[in-house]
Amino acid sequence: MTVKRVALKTLFLMMLASSILAAEKRPNIVFIFTDDHAPHAIGAYDGWLKEVNPTPNIDQLASHGMLFRNSFCTNSICGPSRAVIQTGKHSHKNGFRNNGDKFNWDQQTFPKLLQAAGYETAIYGKSHLAGKPQGYDKWVVLPGQGLYYNPDFITPEGKITIEGYCTDLVTDMGVEYIKEGRDKDKPFLLMVQHKAPHRCWMPAPRHLNLYDDIEIPEPATLFDDYKDNAPAARYQELEIDRHMDPHYDLFLDLVPTEKPEPIQQRQDRSAWVNLQRFTPEQLKVWRDAWGPKDQAFHDANLSGKDLVRWKYQRYAKNYLRCVKGVDESVGRIMQTLEDEGLAENTVVVYCSDQGFYVGDHGWYDKRWMYDESMKMPFVIKWPEVIKPGSIDEHLIQNIDYAATFLDMAGADIPADIQGDSLMPLLKGEDTDGWRSSLYYHYYEFPSVHMVPRHYGIRTERFKLMHFYEFGEEWEFYDLQRDPDELHNLYGKPRYAKLIANHKAQLKELQEHYQDDSDIAEKPLEWQLQQRKGWVKK
Repeated sequence: MTVKRVALKTLFLMMLASSILAAEKRPNIVFIFTDDHAPHAIGAYDGWLKEVNPTPNIDQLASHGMLFRNSFCTNSICGPSRAVIQTGKHSHKNGFRNNGDKFNWDQQTFPKLLQAAGYETAIYGKSHLAGKPQGYDKWVVLPGQGLYYNPDFITPEGKITIEGYCTDLVTDMGVEYIKEGRDKDKPFLLMVQHKAPHRCWMPAPRHLNLYDDIEIPEPATLFDDYKDNAPAARYQELEIDRHMDPHYDLFLDLVPTEKPEPIQQRQDRSAWVNLQRFTPEQLKVWRDAWGPKDQAFHDANLSGKDLVRWKYQRYAKNYLRCVKGVDESVGRIMQTLEDEGLAENTVVVYCSDQGFYVGDHGWYDKRWMYDESMKMPFVIKWPEVIKPGSIDEHLIQNIDYAATFLDMAGADIPADIQGDSLMPLLKGEDTDGWRSSLYYHYYEFPSVHMVPRHYGIRTERFKLMHFYEFGEEWEFYDLQRDPDELHNLYGKPRYAKLIANHKAQLKELQEHYQDDSDIAEKPLEWQLQQRKGWVKK
């Protein structure tokens, strides 16, 4: 063999080795995803719930990576948010606008594109997109909303039931995949998706008495009267005071042998359904924890604001107890990556499908474009790429996740994906061209909680919302001066030019994202007719 041929062969082998090494260095991606976890219920976000130290493991993740302070959803409701993440497209483009829609699994999704790029993909837990998941080599998912205790799971072989607490079981699946279940010759995407802390906020048995010895801080807006809002805020059905059921939502005197009369026609009864599935041992632990608390409530004979405060405490503690289970899951996943020698080449993301009201404005649930429900947590760790302890203030949305994951994997990003890769932000590169505004559109009405359809624009400082179900009902807020969105500036002459400018920007966003939805405006009388009879007076 000539010297020239030897040199060419050596060069080829070096290039091949370099190519293999580059493929091996493609990061694994672990996506830990929860349902309804508000950023202000995460210690690292410095919200008013920080003082109870709800999330030490998620806080540690943030200290090792980057926390996004201005992370938002496009449509604050469970199924649609997940469809946006799968596709990188707004709801009107992926075809899943509300929880009553059916997700088209045949369409392009980022897990399918990662598979084509050589990744193994797996999802465990809550999909909330009906049908068998596509784009995943391995999957075990909850049917629909799923249950907290002894839940059913859908597998490729059929339905199974596993005894235990849902958050723990889903974590077990993720841990087992990392240790034994994956193809160790491929980079992987692992999606660990929890039901918690979704309604009905049933904690793990070990957490039933957590926070019993403290008072959870109250939000400043717990007794908001909505006097400065459009009519929508006054005709909703998600108030802790009037709409939170003491039995089904707060477990007061709840036993499997009795089915209390609910205070709402469309009442979530999943807590009672769960009790039917308890083992005798589980039920004893449950009633031993709640019995003394129930008796203390009856002895107090509360009414008025004192009753609202009791309901808030009971609700907030259960919500945070569910969060505690999720935080422990994050710790287990992180420790497993360390134990398996994968931590240095694995991207770990923690986020939730939207924000949530933990008593803010006197509410629970989500749906609104107000920041408490539009904001999502987004925390990401990527060793050797992200500077530990970083804080990012750019406006990002869940349409960006698909493009980001594909970019991390070195895969092509299809032109029809509407989001942008976060890679420049993660690397601290020049971001002069980053977006300055976000588009939002909520569709699910009439439905549970009776939040009407609305769309709007959010910039760094201002927010404009149009509740088009009510005709020409608008709200406009200066978020710098009024972060709680209590003072509606719409219609005030001094803001006329600024509002007109935001209306023009809003129209540009609708054209940019091609939102040509059939937006039919309904009068207030129609709204009230839809609402009639839903809540007992």
